[in-house]
Amino acid sequence: MINPFFINKGPFSIKDIFTILNISKKNLSNKKNIKDVRDLFSAEKDTITFFHSSKYKSLARLTKASYCLTSKNLINELPKNCFPIIVENVLISVAKITKKFYPNSINDEFDITCKNISETILCKKVKFGYNVLIGENVKINSGCSIGHNSIIEKNVRIGKNCKIGSSTIIRNSIIKDNVTILDHCVIGKKGFGFFPNKNKNHRYPHIGAVIIHENCEIGSGSTIDRGS
Repeated sequence: MINPFFINKGPFSIKDIFTILNISKKNLSNKKNIKDVRDLFSAEKDTITFFHSSKYKSLARLTKASYCLTSKNLINELPKNCFPIIVENVLISVAKITKKFYPNSINDEFDITCKNISETILCKKVKFGYNVLIGENVKINSGCSIGHNSIIEKNVRIGKNCKIGSSTIIRNSIIKDNVTILDHCVIGKKGFGFFPNKNKNHRYPHIGAVIIHENCEIGSGSTIDRGS
């Protein structure tokens, strides 16, 4: 799932894509723009996707992407509408492209926009303990409570009648109605994701978002990372 909170910096020309991948290709048109990077299933016309394993060939045959990062042994599985871009390492290549479209997905430092909840309009509608901090772009509906020392960082939607425990950190998440999150949870941070390549590790951008559906309970000390 594409994170609804991240801003897509595209479109980029196909020449830009080839430059990022350090691929030389003559007679490419700067007028052909790529608007996003997507998985095989959600890809649309004028997007770029990736295909790195034969176990995804059924999805590859149906993809609507205009371009696909892949290897030589998989190109025959792609439909005619999808132009294959042969790369040495598909996953590292898609990490580079994703970073270009979503540069903010790499960094995940603490949220400097946070302020005490008592300084926000949310203090009038939320029951809260001591030292509760709220970041930018946070929406919390009625009937919710937040425990002591918890931080609701930027880009969070919380539904009605939710209970957030103490010492919990949440960001980049959509939490629906009647959810209980117990103490000491960390939700919506980027996961651990590196691709080794020779003498260097490449961090994979995590552009997913956490969605917690209605009437769920998240156990104390849980960690739920946002996906790729």
